[in-house]
Amino acid sequence: MKFSSKKLFPVFLALCISLFFVVASAEPVRVTALKGPTAMGMIQMMENPGEREFSIVAAVDAVGPALIKGEADIAAVPANLASVLYNNTDGALQVLAINTLGVLYIVDSGDSVHSVADLKGKTIYASGKGATPEYALNYILSENGLDPEKDVTIEWKSEHAECLASLMAGEGIAMLPQPFVTTAQMKAENIRVALDLTEEWDKLQSGKENASALLTGVAVVRRAFAEEHPNAVASFLDDYKASVAFVNGDVAAAAELVGKFDIVPAPVAAKAIPACNITFIEGDEMEAKLSGYLSVLFSQNPKAVGGKLPAEDFYYKR
Repeated sequence: MKFSSKKLFPVFLALCISLFFVVASAEPVRVTALKGPTAMGMIQMMENPGEREFSIVAAVDAVGPALIKGEADIAAVPANLASVLYNNTDGALQVLAINTLGVLYIVDSGDSVHSVADLKGKTIYASGKGATPEYALNYILSENGLDPEKDVTIEWKSEHAECLASLMAGEGIAMLPQPFVTTAQMKAENIRVALDLTEEWDKLQSGKENASALLTGVAVVRRAFAEEHPNAVASFLDDYKASVAFVNGDVAAAAELVGKFDIVPAPVAAKAIPACNITFIEGDEMEAKLSGYLSVLFSQNPKAVGGKLPAEDFYYKR
């Protein structure tokens, strides 16, 4: 049987058009991260995005709606917010991995604080009332025998920058996250880290059978997206793990990329990254650490985790 090129051409053209629309309709994986340590761990992927589209936002308020509306597929969010969103959406989200451990520090401009007990009678400037900073501070104070309402004075500010301004003015001490701690130290040599709240949390958990950890951020995924695109999620996790290893293993190169993507200036990033506790923890270890952390928050205020602790299906396992 002979085939005419004239007859084959329309078939070939139709195949090309079909292939074009298949490729054109393949949308990139949309990833959103908060400006700060949670975005720093993703920078190698941002530099080589492949079939992913990254956006960095300054306000956490923008992340939840984007996930709920299906405008983002994967996002880095505060650890307790992941639980809140899960409960508020009837389980429409799953947590993929822990990406940041604790980044909170007590800093002062003197030499009066060397232990949690030394905080008694002090004024602490802090930001994050009703969120992780408040719950973490209250837990560490109370477990060390201090009443957060009677033994210390906590002045809550709307932004970390306000706390930094009070600290720079020599007014009391402050609870600051990275990279604000590094920014403060680069502006004034007399500012020192008095307490690492992650270390203080670990001391309280030492010896416990199911020890939790002070957490800052996690990566979450829309459940529908994970079910429809398991290979894309697996690829994301593999690349994310590699990116975190790069950030922690080559701080100088990572800092340049952090500056390039306008997360924080490169000089700040170079000093802050080692103290940002950027990590990648998935699977059973993720569940153990995160569930313990959420249990601590739940015991203080159930609203902090969305009214109830998330069920087993909250934790994505591959």
